[in-house]
Amino acid sequence: MSDLEPIIAAFAGGVLPALAWLWFWRREDAPHPEPRKLIALAFLAGMVTVAVAIALEKLVAPFIPNQTLLFTAWSAIEEVLKYGAAAATVLWRRDDDEPVDAVIYMVTVALGFAAAENTLFLLSPLAGGTLLQTVVTGNLRFVGATLLHVLSSAVIGLALGLSFYMKKRARRRYIAGGVILAVVLHATFNFFILNAAEDSLLRTFAFVWLGVIALLAALEFVKRVRPRLR
Repeated sequence: MSDLEPIIAAFAGGVLPALAWLWFWRREDAPHPEPRKLIALAFLAGMVTVAVAIALEKLVAPFIPNQTLLFTAWSAIEEVLKYGAAAATVLWRRDDDEPVDAVIYMVTVALGFAAAENTLFLLSPLAGGTLLQTVVTGNLRFVGATLLHVLSSAVIGLALGLSFYMKKRARRRYIAGGVILAVVLHATFNFFILNAAEDSLLRTFAFVWLGVIALLAALEFVKRVRPRLR
């Protein structure tokens, strides 16, 4: 295997599944789809955010000796950065003009983040030439971690959508609550992954799938949010 082949294979294994998920989630906004250039921008912003997250996680690691607190801090870093990436690139634009749009943009940023993160996870086993380990790693990341990023970021998007027509102060409270809940979900998943026996990992991933089903139901509710009549 040449030097470039593991990189290309890891990139394809990390990005292509994320793009498949992106196609699925964009269908939820099929009546009024967001511009492709903004979707691409949000996806790329999520990918770039991984580098910032890794740097910050390495920076805080020496100061947090407890593993549970460390993974909670890392979850907070990732969720705040993903929201920050969306806010800086797409959430302020005029195309974000209906409640469901914020959910789509947050999910897109999350998928970009997951694509870059999955690429890094796949690169190590591919470089070592262990195909079986690569397949197992890829499946677990595809089923579990990718959906976790989608679920946690979508919670922030739901908070933005539910508060779409509210005043700024109320919106800030909703956003803060959404970020906190996203961190709790992310940290809880990491805690169970760290402490779960190997034969109970699928049960942990099943909870993520249940969360995604609940997310789809919540998304239908957000689509029906309308301005309050005075």
